[in-house]
Amino acid sequence: MKILTGSLSRLLMSISLGLGVLLPTLLAPALADTPAIAAAANIKFALDDIASDFARDTGQQVRISYGSSGNFVAQIKNGAPFQLFMSADGKYTHQLQADGLVTSQPVEYAIGRLALAAPKNASLKLDTELKGLKAMLDSGQINRFVIANPEHAPYGERAKEYLLHFGLWQAIQPKLVYGENASQAAQFAISGSTQGGIVPLSLVKAPQFTARANYIELPAEFHGSLAQDMVLLPNAGATAKAFFDYLQSEKARQVFLEYGFGLPR
Repeated sequence: MKILTGSLSRLLMSISLGLGVLLPTLLAPALADTPAIAAAANIKFALDDIASDFARDTGQQVRISYGSSGNFVAQIKNGAPFQLFMSADGKYTHQLQADGLVTSQPVEYAIGRLALAAPKNASLKLDTELKGLKAMLDSGQINRFVIANPEHAPYGERAKEYLLHFGLWQAIQPKLVYGENASQAAQFAISGSTQGGIVPLSLVKAPQFTARANYIELPAEFHGSLAQDMVLLPNAGATAKAFFDYLQSEKARQVFLEYGFGLPR
């Protein structure tokens, strides 16, 4: 894994701030009517839209922190005052359920998709079987390629599985840059600091990304499920419960669909 430093770090921090991506930090105690929501980074653009719709429709607001699902689980177990957790992988909500840290059954709200993305001026050929990536690896033309950290980010786990399926994992490991979460990985993929990456489709479909990058959707048959679950936490109040219900409404489902997610039945 490679670490990006110096002026590049400052550039990426600027991109992150410009997109309003929040680092997963412990929140100060929230006002009772403005619940703190912990959400997987890959749903940022869709969830921002849904939260705005919720505020317009109900007059109620939520505060959302975005990060990796695995990191949020650790924070919740250590007492972070979130009221609702929206994971990128059902295994994390079920972990909390097994530990008695939830007050609802996990509910599937969206099904994620992967994309292969690269800056518009990159020479990487985008194809679903990764032939272009393999050719550049074989010729020594790949210097940096990004995925989310598979240790705690489900989209990183699935990207690793995709690379393993096409026999590229061993060859690409020395070239990998790991994003701390899916959103950071997507930023790296389009910043010009890497030659591309495997990142969430839901992020690269957003206008902030399509203006700067090319991408293709990758078929789900070559990696494990990205069924995404959410669960209410023990201190959930009335607004968090209302938002939980709103996320299951047809209006919210249509927003997820617009950002490239599949929908649970």
